[in-house]
Amino acid sequence: MANDRPSELVDEIDVIRDRLADTVDALIDRSNPKNIARRSLADVKGRFVDETGSPKLEVILPLVGGVVAVIAGIVVVRRFLR
Repeated sequence: MANDRPSELVDEIDVIRDRLADTVDALIDRSNPKNIARRSLADVKGRFVDETGSPKLEVILPLVGGVVAVIAGIVVVRRFLR
């Protein structure tokens, strides 16, 4: 029985080492700048495009309207300050 205990510990250490290696690999993958950029682009695209590839007008139109309103406000303020 004493001989079984060290081999069990070695097996457990191997399992822990493999799990740790997987965790380190996952952290390296998550922190890769290219992967970060790819995920960010996918997040932004997901906000404006649905699963079928069609634009989400309910999100895009208010955003465009807001941009137009800000630009119009800037133009009005600049003309007023002249």
